[in-house]
Amino acid sequence: MNEKHSHKIKNELKLMSMILIVSAATLSGCIRTGELVENESLDDGELVILTYDVYALTDGMINTFENESGLSVRMIKVDDAGSILDYLIQNKGNSNVDLAIGLDNTYLPTAIQFDLLTNVDVDKSMLSDGSTNGGMDPLTPYNGPLATPFDMGYICLNYDTSAVDGENLSLPTDLWDLTEPEWKGKVAFPSPVSSSPGRGFMLATLDYFNWSQDMAEFKSWWSSMVQNDLILTSGWTESYETHYSGGYGVWNEGHIGDAHITVSYCHSPGVEAFYGENWTNSASLNLAKTSFFQVEYAAAIDGGNFDYAQQFIEYLLSPDVNSKMPTENLMYSVLAGEDLPDTFGYRHHSLIPDAPSSISGDEIRDNMDTWLEEWNKAVTSGE
Repeated sequence: MNEKHSHKIKNELKLMSMILIVSAATLSGCIRTGELVENESLDDGELVILTYDVYALTDGMINTFENESGLSVRMIKVDDAGSILDYLIQNKGNSNVDLAIGLDNTYLPTAIQFDLLTNVDVDKSMLSDGSTNGGMDPLTPYNGPLATPFDMGYICLNYDTSAVDGENLSLPTDLWDLTEPEWKGKVAFPSPVSSSPGRGFMLATLDYFNWSQDMAEFKSWWSSMVQNDLILTSGWTESYETHYSGGYGVWNEGHIGDAHITVSYCHSPGVEAFYGENWTNSASLNLAKTSFFQVEYAAAIDGGNFDYAQQFIEYLLSPDVNSKMPTENLMYSVLAGEDLPDTFGYRHHSLIPDAPSSISGDEIRDNMDTWLEEWNKAVTSGE
């Protein structure tokens, strides 16, 4: 048995194991719209898109594509980026999905590893090379034919400046500060198991605590956070909208506001200011190796109609559509020359971190399962 065949068999066995896990978790309960049906024809004139609630995929945006392309669009919406991956794994080989929108660079390596995607020939010459867009290069995490970036931004800690004022709470200068008594019960993080921002932040903490040398400090910090009454939620929405005291959740019914620091994006305070007419209580923490560069992708699905998928990806990258990402999807555009708008302090209140974490796609692919296991041990058993 040669190495290539051995690697393929190991991947297939791992895939079968993941399918069983997903089935046991009743993935179908996560799907809100659309049903799995037999794909009678790849050329039926219908583009099937698997996604979560990507704000930019408005009815107007979809209608314009349908009118220009002559295709009809059917959406299958799941909870988040992790649910997109789970759906593709569970339905590998019998899915009628043509295009997935919303996998990010924390989930993409697994999708590639299990041959869930197919090549598309999309011109990426219009994408930023890092000289604009706050210095972000969307092709840094992945530059290949299996996935195309459509938005990006830095995941990082946000804090409520009205509470973290140097008197009630001190601004953290080290992650260990958050394990001190003054922060007890005042921190909310989304889980890396079920949330892409949560996963991105967990990856940042791996770099922060130098995981490649020793995992002990990484596990000790997470365990200490739990002992300090960390509010651990299933997703970003609960952390930010329900528990965080410094964001727009204060206007929502059911808001608790017991957390004065949470995981969101470095430009989330800019979004708050944009909608608050240049006023916000929220700010991003510029602490080395605690931020993570996230890129979200559009990817054609193996077994689907890649021509339909390619047409939509090209539309998603068109200037008329992608330049609107900051206001339509609340993320950075991936096009060269674009940036956040100056309107109402959007750009002014948006942080570009000085020293983001550095975790490669290969490291994510090779270690994610182990990292999640170690994280789970730390937060559940205190190991």
